[in-house]
Amino acid sequence: MIDTPVRVLAGWESFYVIVGSSGAALIGLQFVVIVLIAEAHIKSSHETIGAFGTPTVVHFAAALLISAIMSAPWSTLGGVRIPLLLVAVYGLVIGLNAIRRARRQEGYKPVFEDWVFHTTLPLVAYAALFAAALLIRAHAAGALFVIAGLALLLLLIGIHNAWDTVTYIAVDQIAGRDAVE
Repeated sequence: MIDTPVRVLAGWESFYVIVGSSGAALIGLQFVVIVLIAEAHIKSSHETIGAFGTPTVVHFAAALLISAIMSAPWSTLGGVRIPLLLVAVYGLVIGLNAIRRARRQEGYKPVFEDWVFHTTLPLVAYAALFAAALLIRAHAAGALFVIAGLALLLLLIGIHNAWDTVTYIAVDQIAGRDAVE
């Protein structure tokens, strides 16, 4: 017989199929964004892409990975703890690295909204994922909702950041360059 907490995970199956599939598809979108940057001959550096592009792919991948972890056939609910903790720690490392790179890069001057969506919200999301993973056995129902919300939040952060990049390229870079020519 399957224990009750594991049956609770089964109730999230459709949610994680949607979030995980969206994360996977949007990783492809981010590759298109990078190709647009290259084809538009927009000057960018490894630091700029590392500060703004790479973390966006990581957020999409984290949503995908969280969805896969939460959809795996675990024998107990506690089995998700270590994989989720690893995703959270990796996300925190990427988030701190993004801050460092955003400060060092010289290709773009981040505004308040950039700091919120590219650094603050992701760090909060990964820290909350870490906490929810630690608490999943003691407070299963609440932790499951927090984890689901964080997977969705990471997906939405990635969507915002990808859109922000595309509009920056289209409006500020390409349109600005065409006005000069």
